[in-house]
Formats: sequence, structure tokens, C-alpha cells
Amino acid sequence: MVRLQIISDRNNIIPVIQDAIEAKRKRTEIGFRKTEQEIRKFELKYNIHSGEFINSITAEDLSGGDEDYISWMGEIKLRESLLEELQALHEIKYIK
Repeated sequence: MVRLQIISDRNNIIPVIQDAIEAKRKRTEIGFRKTEQEIRKFELKYNIHSGEFINSITAEDLSGGDEDYISWMGEIKLRESLLEELQALHEIKYIK
């Protein structure tokens, strides 16, 4: 759990910070959903789950070659990163 304590003489700053964190969470969720869609496109195109792709597929195995391999792998790595960020953002608790 992440605990965030903001101390300020200005009472109106706390809602501004909370709103900024919430906006970041929403943008990250949108990015995550878009990344999921891109990954699904590759999974449908090649009829293989991303887990199997990571473990057993090379660029030579894909009709799109290096371009598809790099794009698919990039989307998978991006999804992992966004998921970690979302988990951290959802764990934030505000102390009053």
C-alpha cells in the first residue's frame, strides 16, 4: 500500500493533487486498454497467446517479420509497465 500525506498551509491544494493523481490513473487505464487491444490484434493475427509468443516465437516465425515481433513484444512490455503503474496508483491512500 502507498500512503500519501500532503502537508500544506493551503487547504485548497489537496483536492488539486488528488484530481491530478486521478487524471493520471484514468490516462494510464486508457493506455492500458489500448495496449490490450493491440496485443489482441497480434494474438488474433497469429492465432497464438502472447505467453506462448514470448516463450517460443522468433521474428522469422511471423509473416510480419521483425516489425511485428518488435511491435508485439513492445506492446507486451508496455502492458507490464502500465499494469505496475496502475497498481501503484490504485494503492494510494490519503491521510486526512
